[in-house]
Amino acid sequence: MNKNMLEIGGVSVEQLAKSCQTPLYIYDEEKISTKLAQFHDLFQSDALETEVLYASKAFTCKALLELVKQHGLSLDVVSGGELYVAKQADFPMERVYFHGNNKSYEELQMALSYGVGTIVVDNAMECELLVQVAKQSGHSVKALLRVNPGVEAHTHKYIVTAHLDSKFGTSITHKEEIAHMVQTLSAIPNIHFEGFHSHIGSQIFDANAYVAEIQTLMKFVYELQEEYQIQTKALNLGGGFAAYYTAEDKPIPLSEVCSTILDTCCIEKERYQLPLCKVMIEPGRSIVAEAGSTLYRVGFTKQTANKKYVFVDGGMSDNIRPALYQAAYACDLANRMNEEKCEKVTIAGKCCESGDILIEDVMLPHAQRNDLLILYTTGAYGYSMASNYNRLGRPAVVFVKNGKARIVVKRESYEDMCMMECDELVHI
Repeated sequence: MNKNMLEIGGVSVEQLAKSCQTPLYIYDEEKISTKLAQFHDLFQSDALETEVLYASKAFTCKALLELVKQHGLSLDVVSGGELYVAKQADFPMERVYFHGNNKSYEELQMALSYGVGTIVVDNAMECELLVQVAKQSGHSVKALLRVNPGVEAHTHKYIVTAHLDSKFGTSITHKEEIAHMVQTLSAIPNIHFEGFHSHIGSQIFDANAYVAEIQTLMKFVYELQEEYQIQTKALNLGGGFAAYYTAEDKPIPLSEVCSTILDTCCIEKERYQLPLCKVMIEPGRSIVAEAGSTLYRVGFTKQTANKKYVFVDGGMSDNIRPALYQAAYACDLANRMNEEKCEKVTIAGKCCESGDILIEDVMLPHAQRNDLLILYTTGAYGYSMASNYNRLGRPAVVFVKNGKARIVVKRESYEDMCMMECDELVHI
């Protein structure tokens, strides 16, 4: 056994690199299962019905959805593509919630024909379109209406989703518009209005953000009830539960955040004497982020006037987050885990962009060509945001557990990237 070599799920990363090549997304299957079980078990209440939805935009594939299904969680999808993958994974459609701010006619048709349990309606135009599709299809569906409580979690401006000018939802200050949408939905026999959905951001480190969200929503629900006789049975409070990326991050313990949410819901329900009977949350990132890592092979190194670069065989094509919103990560040389970190370097990818930087100024052992570099906490928004920029193929995804590995998504080949190209005449 090489004590310098990192193992994940009982499997040496050196063996993974040899068998599966690099770059490679590696998921510790046991960590995913543990988080799924924790959310399922901790988000329970004697006073309220509860439901945990896995937010599939963080990472989705059939193997992952099988785990979600096994642990009794429901699913949130945001596109026809995510919905199709759920269908291919034989996920129970009654436990699927379809989000999105600009669903197409075809996507709504698809959702209703699949038997999706709930549509989360984002805006007034979508409300009218859903009514049209529901009338035509005859299929029954539940509906939640996404509202914007104006509660801003402290996070990056690109991932704050609840300020008053957000692209998502309808501001709770527009009560008359919201009441009209609820009445429009409720007028259709096969649409069953259940309540409201809200989401206040991502990477939330302060449980008080959820307290503020719940207090604001409960007051709003009470006012709607008093002014428009609208009964709210369910509230979906969204997600945003933080993951650990670097030493600066201090995620709220799951037991604390779950109990805070449930206790606050019970207190506010009692305060306003509301008929609320169900509460939902949507953890995505916090379930898969820390379970996933990306393995790279070191290529060249280069010393400039002020920097030492270590180049790896991937980059912004497999992890856009550092370039998109300056996301921070930790890393190691996975084949030299016990060596002194004596050199400050910048980890750069191979894409033809100056901004293709994965980590700026990190301490590592003296890197050499063919070393293996592991980037931690890439399980959320790595694969799901990957691209073919520079015609780089998307990496494979491997699940590891108890000393065994299985490829759950194949590496994209050059042939795969040309598969959709054609010379087809369009008949106008």
